[in-house]
Amino acid sequence: MTTAMNDGRQADTERRRTRVKAAISTARCDGTPLTAAAIARAARVDRTFLYRHRDLLETLHAAAHAPAAPDGSGLVVSRASLQADLANAAARSARLAARVQQLEERLSKALGDEIWRTSGLGAPADVAALNSRVTQLEQRNVELARALEERQAELDAARTVNRDLTRALNHHG
Repeated sequence: MTTAMNDGRQADTERRRTRVKAAISTARCDGTPLTAAAIARAARVDRTFLYRHRDLLETLHAAAHAPAAPDGSGLVVSRASLQADLANAAARSARLAARVQQLEERLSKALGDEIWRTSGLGAPADVAALNSRVTQLEQRNVELARALEERQAELDAARTVNRDLTRALNHHG
């Protein structure tokens, strides 16, 4: 009786193993995800069955990392290479979006400057002349401040002399 039970258990295990192998093969052909959970669900076995049978788990991992079966077009593509291509495309898209934004800002500024000049609203943008005038005015300001200090010193001296003379007159008188 134990032999019959053992034989039945072994036959059941073989049927499950066959279903798992078929599920892996089908998933590779269909392009569905090759994960332990997905294969266990497709083969109608528990995930622990895969983990107890290391050879099946290794077959699953090898199938997940191997290139997809050629479809007659001669192209062989793995999931990892597709993910790398997707990541590269996303990075390139982000770079291009940043560049487009930069160019839009430059265009906006250039158009705004041109419209400002042609509309006559603003003064002519002779920056060199304006900078020269600013320098002249700053120098004139320094000269006037120095002259004011000299006049203030002369005024203070005159007041001091005037005070001294007034005291001298008041003491003699």
